[in-house]
Amino acid sequence: MSQALRVRFGGQPQRAGAGVTRLLAVVVLAVSVVLPAAAQNSRAPDSFADLAERVMDAVVNIKASQRVAQRNVPAPQVPPGSPFEDLFNDFFNRQGPRGPQQGPQPNQRSQSLGSGFVIDSSGIVVTNNHVIAEATDVFVVFNDGSELKAEVLGRDPKTDLAVLRVKSDKPLKAVKFGDSDKARVGDWVMAIGNPFGFGGSVSAGIVSAKQRNIRSGPYDSFIQTDAAINKGNSGGPLFNLSGDVIGINTAIISPSGGSIGIGFSVPSNLAMPVIQQLREFGETRRAWLGVAIQDLDDETAEALKLGAKRGAMVTGVDEKGPAKPAGIEREDVIVRFDGQDIKNSRDLPRIVALTPIGKEVDVVVVRQGREVVRRVTLGRLDESPQQASFQQNEPRNANPSSGANIVPGLNLGALSPEARRRFNVKDGIEGVLVGQVDPNSTAAERRISAGDVIVEVQREPVKSLADIRKRIETLKSQGQKRALFYVASGPEGTLRYVTLPLE
Repeated sequence: MSQALRVRFGGQPQRAGAGVTRLLAVVVLAVSVVLPAAAQNSRAPDSFADLAERVMDAVVNIKASQRVAQRNVPAPQVPPGSPFEDLFNDFFNRQGPRGPQQGPQPNQRSQSLGSGFVIDSSGIVVTNNHVIAEATDVFVVFNDGSELKAEVLGRDPKTDLAVLRVKSDKPLKAVKFGDSDKARVGDWVMAIGNPFGFGGSVSAGIVSAKQRNIRSGPYDSFIQTDAAINKGNSGGPLFNLSGDVIGINTAIISPSGGSIGIGFSVPSNLAMPVIQQLREFGETRRAWLGVAIQDLDDETAEALKLGAKRGAMVTGVDEKGPAKPAGIEREDVIVRFDGQDIKNSRDLPRIVALTPIGKEVDVVVVRQGREVVRRVTLGRLDESPQQASFQQNEPRNANPSSGANIVPGLNLGALSPEARRRFNVKDGIEGVLVGQVDPNSTAAERRISAGDVIVEVQREPVKSLADIRKRIETLKSQGQKRALFYVASGPEGTLRYVTLPLE
């Protein structure tokens, strides 16, 4: 097994019948110090026992099972009289009349184990989506050993959350959410879950970091903790010392599958609106701004007169989206949304998604070095799955052209019908084709590749080698050493901005 670090998700998978291997004291010196109330509350307790006892009954184990189709492997055919005939017959006869089989047998189930917690005494349980995804049956096991079948009220793969409901004859012990924004790096936290199938396991640690992006989804903003989290802890709660849930344990980074002290939890303030929507509607209903965005590098920030690298750069505006009538334009840099600063492109989707649909908000953009305020009424995001039906070609170099020296590191050519077919360029995309890229160039560092199409140079469209040569000569005569290129990439024609040197 590779020792490279991997982000791991999920309850511990197992096959039916598998064994248990599844898934400060303060020293007062001469000077008396009075700690602030917040600091006193975050000090390590002498024991976590009282806290664990208070919340343990609200933490549950999740068993999710799925019927698995039979997969038979036919016995190899051995020619009669072969010296191996007796050996093969003896081996396969020992496997039973069906011969050897790999994988689950008929009527067997693939089962995963995870964790969860009760948030409403009527029987509402929260867990991770990946714990119960594709499951045909889900059961909730309580601390006293009792077990109830669960109904899935709703799932959200983008935040990896799921809401279940069980019917109990008596009110269930429940816990409440706390304010994850108030958690500070260094605060004590406690995790409870079902690691490797050992239910009711308690571990403690601190908040190691906040707003971590592990590239698992569009709204990543995880709490990182060193409290031991392992396979099977997925979906379990992360408590503060007040007994409030400030995170939902979701993933770990590990070379071996076990805890090395780097675990990640969905913060409660991100989870609560999603959970409420899943309870109420059985689906998520997120707000929509209607823009495509990207991060900025230092050169692009300088070209746009931002002063410092910040915000989310608009690379496209949906013609039917809320941003269009509000006057947001391509090349605008969104630096503030509804009173919240946008530090980078990851901030904007998360903040927009947590804003109520239909709310009118102020969006501050930087346009040609000046801040402009636009008033936007948010729409609803269409989260229906998009089907990809294209066949992506292997990168191939275009024919040599006379565009080898126009832009450093790029060999450019005309976007002919043959080149459009070869590189699977989306219909409607017009510009100058990138045929070859010098692997040691700045263009290669900025992820320009053969088959990309240069659509604009410094805000002016280019449709031929003559256009792009004339535009760059003009920019050079004005003393510019770099320019902003608008580039389309891939069969989907994804548009983005790249700043490249002109000489």
